[in-house]
Amino acid sequence: MEQIEHKYVEVNGLKIHVAETGRGNSPVVVFLHGFPEIWYSWRYQMIAVAKAGYRAIAPDFRGYGLSDQSPEPEKTTFLDFTNDTLALLDALNISEVFLVGKDFGSIVISRFVTLYKERVSGFIVMGVPFLPPQPLQFKEGLPEGFYVSRFGEPGRAEADFGRLDAKTVVRNVYIMFSRSEIPIANENQEIMDIVQPLTPLPPWFSEEDLAAYGALYENSGFRTALQVPYRSLHEQVNITDPTVHVPALFIMGEKDYFLKFPGIEDYISSGRLKSSVPNLEIASLPEGNHFVQEQLPDVVNKLVLDLLTKNSKPQ
Repeated sequence: MEQIEHKYVEVNGLKIHVAETGRGNSPVVVFLHGFPEIWYSWRYQMIAVAKAGYRAIAPDFRGYGLSDQSPEPEKTTFLDFTNDTLALLDALNISEVFLVGKDFGSIVISRFVTLYKERVSGFIVMGVPFLPPQPLQFKEGLPEGFYVSRFGEPGRAEADFGRLDAKTVVRNVYIMFSRSEIPIANENQEIMDIVQPLTPLPPWFSEEDLAAYGALYENSGFRTALQVPYRSLHEQVNITDPTVHVPALFIMGEKDYFLKFPGIEDYISSGRLKSSVPNLEIASLPEGNHFVQEQLPDVVNKLVLDLLTKNSKPQ
């Protein structure tokens, strides 16, 4: 990955770590990570789009990886991440951009494209579809041991994670989230105990990958990661028209556990998703899980490049 360069950009008073590759005058693609991910989760896509003539940029959100923490991490919001993305574009003199997001990065994109439509040429989301910017009710009908509920409980996840090093926390979450079932702990069990110590990593995720993630989360810890997304899902955003008309793509792994969240499959299949994003296409990957960009990079790279080349001219 020697093609990828690293730098820091001053954004809203914080130093944000940015990974970048590709020529400066090319159309820009900004990649926004989820949890337990970081800029590194886009390594395959960044190199692919740069080789195709695009400029690829992948920041670590504030409080993640090598970026600065907020002065008060427990008050960080999705809107902070959204506005940091805007400020990053301004700092780099980028007027318009393609956005690619995964997991809660898709939620940041959902807010960004409704607030700053004029800055977006198109977007791609995976792991989580475009969601209208409103409080998210994922817990309804699920047991108390639902991981979103547990991670959202101040102090509990900190104690659960605190028994382990950062690398092991990331390992356990990657294993859980790569399965097709929603992670739910028993009443007297913590989330980290769902994964047994000898459970192997997914075949597409190497020990080298785990070490890279572990080092980055060892640096940042999990204070911001627990706040956004898990303790910010109730956040209200006042947007009069949430409809987005730019070209868009949802890459959906059919074995992604997120599809089993209450109401999600109906939201996608009923047409409500398409009514919010009329120019959205859906690419369904039968074997895809929650980490399609790492599990099936060649397939995802082709889908990403197809949307980019249909809607721009690479340099």
